[in-house]
Amino acid sequence: MRERQEPLVEAVTPLQELAQRVPQLEGVPTGVPGLDELFFVTEWREGKAVRRVLGGIPRYAVLQVTGVSDTGKSLMVEQFAVERARRGEPCIFLTTEAPGPFVAGSLQLRAQAMGVPREAIDRAIILIDAATHTSLTHDLGTLLSTLAFAIRTYHAQAVVIDSLTGFYEAREMQAREIVRPLYLFLKKWHQTALAVSQKRSGHDLLTAEAAGGFAVGHILDGSLVLAKQPVLSYQQAKLYRTPIGETVRLFRIDGCRMSGHDTATHLLEITPEGLVRIGPRLSDLARGAAVSTGEEEVE
Repeated sequence: MRERQEPLVEAVTPLQELAQRVPQLEGVPTGVPGLDELFFVTEWREGKAVRRVLGGIPRYAVLQVTGVSDTGKSLMVEQFAVERARRGEPCIFLTTEAPGPFVAGSLQLRAQAMGVPREAIDRAIILIDAATHTSLTHDLGTLLSTLAFAIRTYHAQAVVIDSLTGFYEAREMQAREIVRPLYLFLKKWHQTALAVSQKRSGHDLLTAEAAGGFAVGHILDGSLVLAKQPVLSYQQAKLYRTPIGETVRLFRIDGCRMSGHDTATHLLEITPEGLVRIGPRLSDLARGAAVSTGEEEVE
């Protein structure tokens, strides 16, 4: 007969007590034009449902930014880090891909393009170089202790990870064993976080399937999916308003459990200055294309 186990009493809490610790739902601006207004919350006023735009990603959300190569993932999270610096909020930037000096150079370029003074990012962005110090990618305890030290020392309010995939290269089936503790750590320390993950190209472009490792998307609070599409037909050229042979980039929010969000697919642009911005919905482009050709859109 199995020995009876004692209950873990501290895990049981009445909702009334937890409700007192629920954080206020507010937006954290990302520095990515066209993105902040895609998150919202529905409030009830005089018996009517009213949508309130958050003006950023939900505070304390841990979101993955996923896609295949050359879709703008790193640019997006760098803009987020620079925007935090613009607002005087310390941000931890954890790199597993490029060594620290190269990331610093990229952040300086992003700040210049965004009109943020060099001294602002020098003061507010704190780099953790796991690309050089590879023990951080192989020892979860050391990683979490290092993150805790940086957050506590610099009073950080946000974390960027570029990329999650760097923690479990060649051992993708272990992704959940790494991502789950990291997610819970970031929630415990009340961080708003964006984490880049690589997506295999053999799956649907605009879902989080096969993004970042086995079932990673189910652990985090949501996914921002970036994709690219070659323009190979007249119909595509008309829809995207781009010549045949060019490549367009697309964006979609594939779930966010902390707030409401736009569900449409949007164009995504990488500007000549090296910044990403979210463009119009494809449905709006399709309507415009139908009007310009005199076609009647079928619902």
